[in-house]
Amino acid sequence: MIVGVPREIKDNEYRVAMVPSGVETLVEAGHTVLIETGAGLGTGIEDEEYRTAGAEIVSSGPEVFRRAEMVVKVKEPQPSEYDLLREGQILFTYFHFAASEMLTRAMVDRGVVCVAYETIQMPDGTLPLLTPMSEVAGRMAVQEGAKYLERPMEGRGILLAGVPGVPPANVVILGGGVVGSNAAKIAAGFGANVYILDINLERLRYLDDVMPPNVTTIFSNRRNIAQLLPQADLVIGGVLRRGAKAPTLVTREMLKTMKRGAVVVDVAVDQGGCFETTYPTTHSAPTYIVEGVVHYCVANMPGAVAGTSTYALTNETLRYARLLADKGWKQAMRENHALLQGLNVAHGRVTLRDIAEQFGYPYTPAEELIAA
Repeated sequence: MIVGVPREIKDNEYRVAMVPSGVETLVEAGHTVLIETGAGLGTGIEDEEYRTAGAEIVSSGPEVFRRAEMVVKVKEPQPSEYDLLREGQILFTYFHFAASEMLTRAMVDRGVVCVAYETIQMPDGTLPLLTPMSEVAGRMAVQEGAKYLERPMEGRGILLAGVPGVPPANVVILGGGVVGSNAAKIAAGFGANVYILDINLERLRYLDDVMPPNVTTIFSNRRNIAQLLPQADLVIGGVLRRGAKAPTLVTREMLKTMKRGAVVVDVAVDQGGCFETTYPTTHSAPTYIVEGVVHYCVANMPGAVAGTSTYALTNETLRYARLLADKGWKQAMRENHALLQGLNVAHGRVTLRDIAEQFGYPYTPAEELIAA
């Protein structure tokens, strides 16, 4: 198979979808790998490293899309890339369709086979290709929240750790999954008072066992959230519904109860966000203010730390890219049920029920398409 890796063009996206070791693996298996020139520079990988690994370096993104049978990316195709895609071409990347009807319609109209990193699911329910970026984003959420709490950034001028004689900040984390638990670790390490909420009592029991004493677990419901918001300096949104829009946990009215200059970091922005006032921002313009509260809602947070996140991501994606290249998407999905869960759109049909319902498409079970 001809596998193409274009340079990412989303605002300040420095990750790349394949590293030289991945190229070696695919080339040794008999595949051709096309790398757009400069694709790895944001991660510190030179073209020559890819060439040495066996890749063909091509001069432009359009050439990668034109020649490749499967395109492997990090982020969803941008509008300028839509017309480069064609019927039956495999696109393996993060899509987060719930956040964009325009993207969904573009992929349906072009008949692309969309295999989404974020919905590949193991039998135990874990999401192996989402987990590493959730780890990065959860840790970054505290780092960014601490920065935007600074007064020059229009925050309250609060130090997360406090100092002797001055109390530390209060950090509220919505969701006790991968994002939330990683955020809690870092916030607790700073010395903040941390409150982590979830609807899963077993998860809360686990977190209560493993977290340090300055982390308090609380059952998540509207009343408990509303009681915590007025005292919060930083609120991190880390809830997830696989493949579907994130639930709205904080309304604009609830936001009004927060302190002026408090900060929210909505990691769930990729799936539409869990604050009513969320909309996607970029690394170039990361924040905006609503009701006096600073919102950080960058939709590709890990892209800023590509030297870490590229390797964390490609450690997981390569085995699935290899399966797709070796066997073709239908046979690969017949043999690997986790990969089958990653099929979201194919040949104009929507195979993810939540997205079909959200945007008014007929739902087609993925099993029907791979059986054809």
